[in-house]
Amino acid sequence: MSTTKVLEPYNNWPNDAGFEPGHEERSPVELQVTGTIPSYVSGTLYRTGPGGYQVKTDVGTTYSVDHWFDGFTQNHRFQIISSPGSPPRVLYNSRFAVDSLIETIRKTGKLDDFNFGQKRDPCISFFRKVMSMFVPDNSPKAIAHANIGVTLSANPPGLKDITGSAKKSKSDGHASGIQTLWTKTDAAVYRQIDPETLEPIGFADQKSLHHELVGHMSAAHAKSDPVTGDIFNYNLDVGRAHTYRVFRVSADTGETEILATITDARGAYLHSMMITENYIVLCIWSAHYAWGGAKILWDKNMLDAIGTFDPSKKALWYVIDRRHGKGVVSKYETDPFFCFHTINAWEEPSPSNPSQTDIVATLCAYENLDVLKRFYYSNIKSTSPDSLEYMGERGDITRPNLRRWRLPSIGSSEGSRAAVSEHIAPKAHSCDLPSINPRFIAKPSRYVYGASDRGNSTFFDGLVKYDMQSKNPTYWHVQGQNPGEPVFIANPVGVDEDDGVLLSVVLDGHKTKSYLLVLDARTMEEVGRASMETVVGFGFHGTHFPQTAAGTPSVDT
Repeated sequence: MSTTKVLEPYNNWPNDAGFEPGHEERSPVELQVTGTIPSYVSGTLYRTGPGGYQVKTDVGTTYSVDHWFDGFTQNHRFQIISSPGSPPRVLYNSRFAVDSLIETIRKTGKLDDFNFGQKRDPCISFFRKVMSMFVPDNSPKAIAHANIGVTLSANPPGLKDITGSAKKSKSDGHASGIQTLWTKTDAAVYRQIDPETLEPIGFADQKSLHHELVGHMSAAHAKSDPVTGDIFNYNLDVGRAHTYRVFRVSADTGETEILATITDARGAYLHSMMITENYIVLCIWSAHYAWGGAKILWDKNMLDAIGTFDPSKKALWYVIDRRHGKGVVSKYETDPFFCFHTINAWEEPSPSNPSQTDIVATLCAYENLDVLKRFYYSNIKSTSPDSLEYMGERGDITRPNLRRWRLPSIGSSEGSRAAVSEHIAPKAHSCDLPSINPRFIAKPSRYVYGASDRGNSTFFDGLVKYDMQSKNPTYWHVQGQNPGEPVFIANPVGVDEDDGVLLSVVLDGHKTKSYLLVLDARTMEEVGRASMETVVGFGFHGTHFPQTAAGTPSVDT
């Protein structure tokens, strides 16, 4: 899906530069810091996501990737240094992660690899499609082309010794504590990158964790126990009988255990899941793969393989015991919806029967699958005519509501029961790319932070703090500036849930330059920034590793 016509930027809010930065800084450069960066933010912020979507070919044409999720992965590193008596410093470097893939496109003018939403040539022969479905490609070339760049994980258990190249990185005399750094996607594969240079140095798949993890699909957002560092995720093997294997990787031993095997749910695109103190919550929302999953292999992309939204099919919620080996202990149903990102879940006594335990869960919920198609580049670039289709009623459909459900009386009965919808925030108050204070993971939480979309821009147009108790939003919003995911850094001596700062990489579309924004999480007011002379592409997710975190468990979100 593409267009050659160019408009003036919608609402005088230019953002095209954020989709095609075309620049990397392999050697760290120092950024100009203004304002204040609290000393507890010292450490390293990593970001990953698309670094561009176009390649000039040897025959004089330009090849363009269609969908934002398929942009060529670029990784970014912001090292934040605080020293007593000295002003804070921020060093930045970046590196593309799929040089081999880009070079192949440059030479051939095409992309044949598996992806999320690239449009395919309908004239490809039946024989070639059948061969690509049933002849697996685990060649070095296929591994080098793997475009893995949605989330990051530092020092994850189970993967630390796979490549044999783990090391402790040091910079400016400070041990980072990062021994291995991995990028992940919605597949059962991982890419190891050097924590300093960001050079790709290794590859692994979930079969390396456990021989039963044979499926190709998984969640980019694994979840970790904030105390032990144990990692939880699912592995989906699609086919005539879909099989979800929910597993734990022990932070103590590095061993992987299958906690539950689910075979009575349809295969679906599930980007994230939830944990509570004693349970895992896996929601099978309404993004089901067609043809029993075979359409994924036929089309070689996930978007075309996801069937149409069926409002008659309930979303299914599975609650899995993660402490005592009981497997699935409860199942629930809700009205259908789609979701990228879960936010938080916790246990509390049931209001109707305090001897029973309920789970309260919060998600960013969409009313159908239209948002998946909105993220074609032609629909989100500010100068594209196609983007205007999403500025009206159709655009409102593609915006999420923050929703909170209650799963009553865990483990008290057989069969599926109805979950209770407790709150739906207005779309103007809601967000995606959500973040919370990490100290409140699996505990009752009040505040949700995220990137807001109120229709001012063709892309995210601000940051919002939503108070689930008072139902009030607080915004950070500057005309012409598009922020990315906010990452919450808690004040280590703070007590209140909103005592901390948010880090977000922002594009100033008018200056075509990016900066690292530091917001007070209580007031949503800027306290500092680190300004750049270049553009950081609109990415997906990041992780912050504190300077003092050596020896502490990794938090995987």
